[in-house]
Amino acid sequence: MNWESKKVLVTGAGGFIGSHLCEALLAKGSDVTAMLRYSSRSDWGNLEFLSSQDRRQLKVIAGNIEDGNFVAQQVKGIDIIFHLAALIAIPYSYIAPMSYVKTNIEGTLNLLEAARKERVEKVIHTSTSETYGSACYTPIDEKHPLQGQSPYSASKIGADKIAESYYRSYELPVVTIRPFNTFGPRQSARAIIPTIITQALTQDEIKLGSLDPVRDLSFVRDVTQAFIKLAESGETIGETINIGSGKGVSIGELAAEILEIMNCKKKIVVEEQRVRPPKSEVRLLVCDNTKALKLTGWKPVYSLKQGLVEVVDFISRNLHQYKTDQYLL
Repeated sequence: MNWESKKVLVTGAGGFIGSHLCEALLAKGSDVTAMLRYSSRSDWGNLEFLSSQDRRQLKVIAGNIEDGNFVAQQVKGIDIIFHLAALIAIPYSYIAPMSYVKTNIEGTLNLLEAARKERVEKVIHTSTSETYGSACYTPIDEKHPLQGQSPYSASKIGADKIAESYYRSYELPVVTIRPFNTFGPRQSARAIIPTIITQALTQDEIKLGSLDPVRDLSFVRDVTQAFIKLAESGETIGETINIGSGKGVSIGELAAEILEIMNCKKKIVVEEQRVRPPKSEVRLLVCDNTKALKLTGWKPVYSLKQGLVEVVDFISRNLHQYKTDQYLL
């Protein structure tokens, strides 16, 4: 694919993965439009971390994915869409489930309908490994049953099925990318790795939820390359494709490794408010990435430790960006 000839729209561009994806697309010479959620503060979110040259090259638009008319206007003239706009915090979904339906399901519908009308070349829709729920078997392939164990995961299952329906009903060229747990610089403290690091830097002890759940962690630059490879491949249209390392680590093991990297000996304690409801907790997520390798040639490059070292460095230099004394939902 000649990316220099492509006009690309990235929704959720101010988010963690979205900002890294914009950066990678700009490096390929694409004409990138970055869609952000409107804020009267004109806040560009994580795009603020991009170089001044990259920021100048971006076309930044602010609005709401839930507004179908707004979305339709932004899709005009676009060749490829990377759809990352979503509410993603699991704890907050217990409190405000309707918000997740409106943003994740209705917002996705708005985007797909606009893409259909404008005959967009390809839509890369972002899913999550949380749609699988607790594993029936591992490693988890794309045929694994889906289970909505939180309002968040249920909303993402709904969005995924809407995307599938647009491929089957209208032949919209859409591919669903299903990343397992992504981590890296710029991630918010609602995620486990920044939670551990910020507390290690500022608190007397490390307060976490359950330590037993196992997660498959992929570094964000590996994941952004997966987005790009899925867009480039003609074999991916109509498919759902897992992206992960294929290796699992428990939260307790992860915390211990981070503290070792930081040369920190602080105590880890389980705090009740951070523990998910028993039937909602996803116990085991380990990715089968065979399909991604077969269809696109993608495989992860970064090791867990390499990625963690970069995140520790980033947070140490940007600690002022984090509210270290609060538990973020």
